[in-house]
Amino acid sequence: MAKQEFQTEVSQLLQLIIHSLYSHPEIFLRELISNSSDALDKLRHLTLTDDAYKALPFDPRIDLELDEETKTLTIADTGIGMNEQDLVANLGTIARSGTKNFLAQLSGDAKKDSNLIGQFGVGFYSAFMVADSIEVVSRKAGEELAWRWTSDGKTGFDIEPAERMVAGTTVKLHLNEEGQQYANSWRLQEIVKKYSNHIAFPIFLTYDKSEWNEAEKKSDKTRTTEQVNAASAMWRRSKSELTDDDYKEMYKSISGDSTDPLFWFHTRAEGSLDYTTLFYIPAKAPLDLYQAEYKGGVKLYVKRVFILDDAKELLPQYLRFVRGIIDSEDLPLNVSREILQQNRVLTSIRTASVKKILSELKNAAANDTEKYLEFIEQYNRPLKEGLYGDYANRETLLDLVRFKSTEVTGLTSLADVKSRMKEGQKSLYYITGGPESLLRNSPLLEIYRKKGYEVLVLDDEIDEIVFSTVDKYGETDLKAVNKASTSEDLKDETDSQAEADAVKPLLEKLKATLGDKVKDVRVSVRLAESPSCIVSDEEEPSLQMQQMLRAMGQKELPTPKPTLEINPEHEIVKKLLARPDDDLAKDAAWLLFDQALLLEGVALKDPASFVQRLNRVLTQSI
Repeated sequence: MAKQEFQTEVSQLLQLIIHSLYSHPEIFLRELISNSSDALDKLRHLTLTDDAYKALPFDPRIDLELDEETKTLTIADTGIGMNEQDLVANLGTIARSGTKNFLAQLSGDAKKDSNLIGQFGVGFYSAFMVADSIEVVSRKAGEELAWRWTSDGKTGFDIEPAERMVAGTTVKLHLNEEGQQYANSWRLQEIVKKYSNHIAFPIFLTYDKSEWNEAEKKSDKTRTTEQVNAASAMWRRSKSELTDDDYKEMYKSISGDSTDPLFWFHTRAEGSLDYTTLFYIPAKAPLDLYQAEYKGGVKLYVKRVFILDDAKELLPQYLRFVRGIIDSEDLPLNVSREILQQNRVLTSIRTASVKKILSELKNAAANDTEKYLEFIEQYNRPLKEGLYGDYANRETLLDLVRFKSTEVTGLTSLADVKSRMKEGQKSLYYITGGPESLLRNSPLLEIYRKKGYEVLVLDDEIDEIVFSTVDKYGETDLKAVNKASTSEDLKDETDSQAEADAVKPLLEKLKATLGDKVKDVRVSVRLAESPSCIVSDEEEPSLQMQQMLRAMGQKELPTPKPTLEINPEHEIVKKLLARPDDDLAKDAAWLLFDQALLLEGVALKDPASFVQRLNRVLTQSI
């Protein structure tokens, strides 16, 4: 068969891996053993649940075979195997969305980039760091024919028919100069114990064992096969038996990440439901966190039998960054994705798991502030997504999310903001609707600064959507400063009705001039230095939000009219009040409206008219 070329992205990836990426080349063995374990998991599930596979022999094992003379290392399993199409799909292409985006994220920093490779599920290619050429012989379960895939990692690959006694895959590495350090049985055993001791299938190493022959006073070599891992489901063991290193290596194996996790939470539940969970929080957010086709990071086992590894039903979407394992004693082995969506057992496990994860994060926030801030740096936004949909855990999530604020440097919690409320302050306040620099300079904040009230600066794109559904923190109201109703909190008893009546003629003139561009023009209690500002009614999206929704393709949005508020104490407003209703007054009215829009970060629909008005007013004033 003619040589086939690698997919372009694979060629790029191989060059990066071979020449610059992995800072610890020994993890090639972890990646290959992990692939074998996955293949065994899949076949075991089929032999237990699918009639077409139940009669197949299944003797699960992973075999490493070292030949020190020829400098070859073989990794073989009795898993599900691959046919010709699978070999092309799995070893010739990267069948995963976002490959180009992934490659774009590679920085050239070996340590950082090595983390990305494993997370992206392309660990097989790491073997080319230590091998000049690789030969893969595989036979798919239920099929008679085996296939041989060979490649030097540079010029493409060949596939041809082969023979294999049983289903499974054999990967033979012809070790290069870098890889010859692994042609050592002691080194291989050390790597297996370090990275793969928890693999639930036995791993055997066949090698030439040296033993001292006392009679002949020399060392004899005997071909020996020994099991080199514990082969027990680590998550089923008691926490007291496990070390931090055990947990860390388990995480690296199931996640493909080469850095330690931030947190892990191990729970064994017995009673009406019997299950075990082991959840990890990665130190860095998964690559696909904000992609629509993200891959679930929690594996589902039933009675230690692997069932699914990407079921999005296992945890709510906002916790999609969590990695780990759920192992249930009560689910059926033949549970399907469709059944999972309505299964009461899984619903109970999921509910308890979410509460456990959030509870542990709350403990971390209280007891390990520095580490929790590392978590927030990566996952504050997904927690906000939870506020929008997970009503049952909203109070806990409100305690977990962190905020920018007008009063403190860095991030703060709602609990701390509440503790800093001033005497007479009725609510907690926040501002949304643009980038941080725009929000911090908004005229809407002037009265809050004057009164010494703290305001949360919510500059994330999703903040306005999320917090429009959150109206309280505990018993305290949570209000947006750019909503008209918030002005009720700011009114002083000293506000004079006479002053309000005096401005009425100007309000009427402004309404007449601006016409249908505004819903209303009213006196503001929230301005201290600026002459005007724009606010929205409680149920309406801000002008910034309207722009964002249209940019996302929602063309048929209704267009709520803003309310213009004016500051009766400002010199411009006082002069307008005293001025007759001439053309200059009308220009000034429009400029008050346009500048309020600009301060909201809204692009003017007719900038030419704005400039003409501005020039006319400047001509009169200079």
